[in-house]
Amino acid sequence: MPNRARSEAMFDLFSYARRGPGRRDHLSPAQIEQIARTAAHTPEVMVKVLPKGATNLAAVSKHIDYVGRKGELEMETDDGRTLQGAEVGNKLLQDWDLDLDEYRRKSGLNAGLGKPPPRLVHKLVFSMPPGTAPEKVLKAVQIFCREEFALKHRYVLGLHTDEPHPHVHVVLKAASEQGQRLHIRKATLREWRVSFADHLRAVGVAANATPRVLRGVTTPRKPDAIHRAWMRGESTHVRLRAETVAKDLMSGSRRFEPAKTRLSATRSAVIRGWHAVSATLEDAGRPELAGAVRRFSQQMPLPRTEREWTAKRLLERLPTRSRPGRPDATTVGAGPARSLPGPELQPAR
Repeated sequence: MPNRARSEAMFDLFSYARRGPGRRDHLSPAQIEQIARTAAHTPEVMVKVLPKGATNLAAVSKHIDYVGRKGELEMETDDGRTLQGAEVGNKLLQDWDLDLDEYRRKSGLNAGLGKPPPRLVHKLVFSMPPGTAPEKVLKAVQIFCREEFALKHRYVLGLHTDEPHPHVHVVLKAASEQGQRLHIRKATLREWRVSFADHLRAVGVAANATPRVLRGVTTPRKPDAIHRAWMRGESTHVRLRAETVAKDLMSGSRRFEPAKTRLSATRSAVIRGWHAVSATLEDAGRPELAGAVRRFSQQMPLPRTEREWTAKRLLERLPTRSRPGRPDATTVGAGPARSLPGPELQPAR
């Protein structure tokens, strides 16, 4: 199945913001579909690369064991085999010749002085929000991996359903069979999100892949290790941040945050872009979608920094009479905004 999302350039909202009134561009059918999905708050896909534990054989074997839950779950390889058992990790290390890759690295043949050791594998996670059919998430990832990596990179994948959001882990050999090393950049992840969403829609799952900033999402994101520590109630990082914000709230301290200025400027550009898109849709005879786009942009929560998110969450936990200052004077960190939003204290994923 051709990937229409890749064959047609998706609309650049910031370019619409720069053009100003009087200049309208034609929107392709694929772009209009993406705009409609975004305005309707269609569930967003997530694709991420886990940062650690991929540079030595022991760590890779341990991660493969984790994906297979130490032999409890079935995993699928790039050549279509289904594997299960406690020794899968060690067998794949041999099958993929990762011991040879590690030897070359340690011998200095592929390593530069002062550079971190190259990854033996990439650890990928593909996920969807709670309520998505796990078997369809797995099917979409299987198709994605076959189209993206077949006959190039060895991989093994496994579906996890032990958390509310169904997700698939993929362990991907970093060096291809032709000896080319895969470098995953931000643009790569953007393309993979679009492709993954395309495959999900093909199997009957409503899915979208629009950048966070265009959706007005500013909740702070934390590395996977911090997030998991927070889930266990063991994150010193989150606790220390919360304690600092709590002290500022109690003392009435206000801090200037350069990030607030940047967030506000970016949000202004996003709003201008959505307004320009709405006008283009009106000109194209799509008044209903144009109205949906305007409502979408109007309903975006105000942009907030991490300190502001944390402060609001802390204040929500206090009885009203215990809150410092007047009820409407809850801003921590100065900046243009005078009110704090309120997501959860949990780091965003």
